[in-house]
Amino acid sequence: MRVGLLNSPASRLRAYWAAYLKELDVQTVSPALSDREALALGQQSLPDEPTTVQLALGRILTLDAVDAVLIPQWPAVSGDAWSEALTELLPRRISGLPTLIAVPDQHSPGSGGPDLEAVAAEVGLRVSHNGGAVRGALAKVRPLAAEPRVSLPALGRAGLATVAVVGPRALLAEDVLSGGLRPALEAAGLYGVLSPDLPQGDVMRRAERMENAAKVPAGERELFGAASLLSGKSAVRGVVLAAPAGDGATAAALDRIAAKMHLPTLRLDLQAQQTQFGGLEAFAARVNPGALPTQETP
Repeated sequence: MRVGLLNSPASRLRAYWAAYLKELDVQTVSPALSDREALALGQQSLPDEPTTVQLALGRILTLDAVDAVLIPQWPAVSGDAWSEALTELLPRRISGLPTLIAVPDQHSPGSGGPDLEAVAAEVGLRVSHNGGAVRGALAKVRPLAAEPRVSLPALGRAGLATVAVVGPRALLAEDVLSGGLRPALEAAGLYGVLSPDLPQGDVMRRAERMENAAKVPAGERELFGAASLLSGKSAVRGVVLAAPAGDGATAAALDRIAAKMHLPTLRLDLQAQQTQFGGLEAFAARVNPGALPTQETP
C-alpha cells in the first residue's frame, strides 16, 4: 500500500507518522512538486477558499499514485468547517482524490483532541492488516509522540521593537503562505515572535484563563493562549493577529481576541506570498513612537 504524507512544516507530528509507517513497512510518498507549485494547483481548484486549504489540496494533488493520504488535523475555531472536517469536505468538492485519513497533530493530551495512539492503531491496522506489527511499531515510535522540550524564543533583537505575531500554525509555519511577513516587520523596525515557536504546553495552560475555556474550540484556545502569553511579557509592545486570506472563521476568532488585548494591535488577512501589508507603518509608529519612519532611517 502506498500512503501519502504531506510533509508540511506546520505539522507537529510528521516525524511520528513517517517513522510509524516505516516501522510498518508501508511505502510512503511525498508531494512531487514545490510548495509554490502545489499552492498554484490548489488555487486553481478552490479559488475562493482559505489559502491553507488551497495548499493542503495542492499537496494532495501532487502525490503520485497513492492509496491513501494522512492529513494532520488542524485545531478548529468556532464555525471552522474546514478544520473540523477537511478530509470529508475535500472529496465533496474535488472528485478523484485518494482516501483521506485524518490523524491527530497535537503532542499535548490536554488539547482536547482524539487519543493519538488509539488513532495510530486504527490507521496501522488499516494500512498493514497486521496487529502484531502495529503493536511493535507503536512501542517503537512512542517517544516521538511526547511534546518536545521547547524554550520560549528570544523576546528581543537589538534595534527592533518586539511584537507578538499570532495566527494558525497552518499559516505562520508555512513559508509559502506567510514568509513575507517577518521581513516586512523588520523593515518597519519590528521584531516578530511567532506563535508557532512557543512551547505548546505553555500556550494551552495559558489558554485555561479564557472565559468558559472548556466550551471554546481548541484552535481558538490556542490562539488566545499564545496572544495572552506573549502580550503579558514586558518586552512585547504590540500584537499582530494574522488569519489566512479567505478564512472568515479564523478572522472572526482573532477579532474577538483583538478586543481583549491591551497593547497596540494589528489585524491582517494574509494573501499567499504577500510582501506589503496595509496598516503596518501606522502600527509600527504606535508600537515604537520614538523611531524614525522607515524611509528616513540612515
